[in-house]
Amino acid sequence: MPDSALKAFFELLHATTGAQVFNPWTQCDDGTDAPGNGPAARLQRLRAHLAVTPRQILIGEASGYQGCHVSGIPFTSERLIMAGHIPRIDSDGTRLSTRQRPWSEPSATTVWGTLHQLGIADDTVLWNAYPWHPHLPGKPQSNRTPTPSERAAGLATLNELLAAFPGARLFAVGRHAEAATAGLGRKVTPLRHPSMGGATAFREGLQRALRGQVPL
Repeated sequence: MPDSALKAFFELLHATTGAQVFNPWTQCDDGTDAPGNGPAARLQRLRAHLAVTPRQILIGEASGYQGCHVSGIPFTSERLIMAGHIPRIDSDGTRLSTRQRPWSEPSATTVWGTLHQLGIADDTVLWNAYPWHPHLPGKPQSNRTPTPSERAAGLATLNELLAAFPGARLFAVGRHAEAATAGLGRKVTPLRHPSMGGATAFREGLQRALRGQVPL
């Protein structure tokens, strides 16, 4: 995908966010970012992730502190990048954070494990209906549900991404993502979120959908 097709998308991604929202692509987190990681590195990884013509786009709710906050890619943790499990992302095992152990997000592990298992990791793009990371006041290493106004603010960015990939099949991962994408004007297949005991249902739902069956 030529970078020019995503020009408006990347411009919107740099929007100013609220006091309780972290923008991985414009802000540094001195509490966890390792030297060499930060907004420029996260933006570079995101560009590499989007350098494909995807057959599927999986849409989550919002960026999380264990994943995109550090990596710059939704549903993607530091540990997965260091292990070389993310297509188009070069890794020599360099740490992204100063945390004693690399950040690892259970949902990210399930999502990427499923994509590889189904043979679709190379042509799948991951995104969030609300692209930035909403957190609790004064606690950047926490997650909170985006407010209705925040969800509305993220839709322009989502629409620009989808406009760049009109042929991709869309999946909403979890009820919050399903609600946020309800007004897109495109068919979106709902999937169970892999968290809170939903890993098996997520895997089976995606597999059934790809086979043309109705997800459970």
